Amino acid sequence: MTKKIVITGCTKGLGRALVDEFLALGHTVIGCGRNPEAILDLRFGGHGASSFDVVDVTESKKVELWADRMLTQHGAPDLLINNAGLLTPPAPLWRQNPADVARLFQVNLVGVVHVIQGFVPAMIERGSGVVVNLSSGWGRSVSGEFAPYCASKWGVEGLTRALAEELPAPLAAVPLSPGVIDTAMLRQCYADGAADYPKPEAWAKVAAPYLLQLGRKDNGLALTVPGF
Repeated sequence: MTKKIVITGCTKGLGRALVDEFLALGHTVIGCGRNPEAILDLRFGGHGASSFDVVDVTESKKVELWADRMLTQHGAPDLLINNAGLLTPPAPLWRQNPADVARLFQVNLVGVVHVIQGFVPAMIERGSGVVVNLSSGWGRSVSGEFAPYCASKWGVEGLTRALAEELPAPLAAVPLSPGVIDTAMLRQCYADGAADYPKPEAWAKVAAPYLLQLGRKDNGLALTVPGF
């Protein structure tokens, strides 16, 4: 059965890998990202009913307008994946750039709220759907020099578990750690050591089917993509 899937941060890394895999499986993807060139590439990729737009999730009004347009065009999504995220350069907390930290929280946490507020009321009205907010291993543990990122992902965990208590059955909300994958973000953390980990494309072949089978049985559970 074809599903409608919303993905934020769809132009690179895990988001783009998921887009490609979901499209290959025949699903409709409604994606957003901040890179205009990458969005144009997706738009002109011949992906049928799928839609891709330049949207900054930190801008609540723009997210609202985008969500309204997508709901009119596609209806409520079956799966909503909050994937957009940032990482500040590694440094002790007292040396972190305040503007970078503020931006990180706006994308990693506040942006998740904006997208949920844009799409979830329609999912509730229809009576079905799953919200997946991408967390991290650092949303359940910590690492020095990455305090803002850890804090934002701990926030995603708490926000998602609280949302899970609010959603009526059979809807579900899941905080999902993707595991450790060789992305540009991981290279900020591990430098060349990131190459020892699986590529996003290999991850998505496991992650996409896993995401598609999530449901009320998983509501509020802190999950990790198997094998990663």
